[in-house]
Amino acid sequence: LLIMAAGCLLFVPAAMLRYYPLFLLGLFVVGTGTTLLQTAVNPYITKLGDPARAAQRISIMGICNKFAGILAPMILGAIILKNSDGLLAELESLAPGAKTIRLDELAHDVIMPYMVLTLVLCVIAFGIKYAHLPEITPSADELAVNEKEELTNAGKSYNGVFMLGFTAIFVTVGVEVIAGDTIGNYGIYHGVRLDVAKSLTSYTLASMLTGYVLGALFIPKLITQEKAFLYSSLLGILLTLLAVFVPGEASIIFIALLGFANAMLWPAIWPLALRGLSGALLNRGSAILIMGIAGGAILPLVYSWLSHISNNQLAYLLLIPCYLFNVYYQISRTKKTVDHSLTQF
Repeated sequence: LLIMAAGCLLFVPAAMLRYYPLFLLGLFVVGTGTTLLQTAVNPYITKLGDPARAAQRISIMGICNKFAGILAPMILGAIILKNSDGLLAELESLAPGAKTIRLDELAHDVIMPYMVLTLVLCVIAFGIKYAHLPEITPSADELAVNEKEELTNAGKSYNGVFMLGFTAIFVTVGVEVIAGDTIGNYGIYHGVRLDVAKSLTSYTLASMLTGYVLGALFIPKLITQEKAFLYSSLLGILLTLLAVFVPGEASIIFIALLGFANAMLWPAIWPLALRGLSGALLNRGSAILIMGIAGGAILPLVYSWLSHISNNQLAYLLLIPCYLFNVYYQISRTKKTVDHSLTQF
């Protein structure tokens, strides 16, 4: 949390200098802190209670996450990008000197929001420090089993499981970012005004928030986290096909609805991937899995490349193999768990 706060603080000199690489450095530092946080918090929440309710607990985290994600573009858009269409026209009409002064003013608008974020992150960090959260300690039996596996090199057999989980997170975060971050440009592609398109991400996040709420309410009462993962992946395939083949602005609706399909993917991967692990294997698995977040950086670039060689709409076909992999992962992981239980029996 403190590393994230330091990254937000870098936005102040970046805005004062209006130096883009410094903005990128700030984002990099924030991303570093986020990755460390996720590496710790996801296995912690997974192990903090009934394993069958792990996806429910992560869904509750997701509600807070996406609610903030919905508000952020609205608030920052209202502060920084208000009357954005008129702003672009204004900048084009200004002389070079006046344009520089106006751009400086716009850059300075980000200082206060990021100062507030820095303060909030620091407050949360010190709140966590003194909250006395319970430590998750494996039982003696779990430690003995994991130690035996490590000594006999049986732990190496988990590497394949970890890599499947890594790939599942890689494609899951990739489809989440594509659905959320490309929808604005996709709206512009279909002729939507920038003043409207800048807020389209909030619709994707709102549908994702709805999925998180339903997950928190109905897992495992009405549906298991494994089935929720499978059905969400299948729904993602259906919505992607509709987005690609429905013509015009109507297809934007299905990109926004992908947020609903994506909601239960992240919460359900963690209990699937970390099932039965503790000690060193749990730490190793979490570290490998969290690196799958790189999918959110790489797959949008692939989407961008596909949109240039085809168009923005057809490029969404990239999502199909991603969802298909998650279907395979859920079926194979569940089958291995059943086979392992039968063997022990």
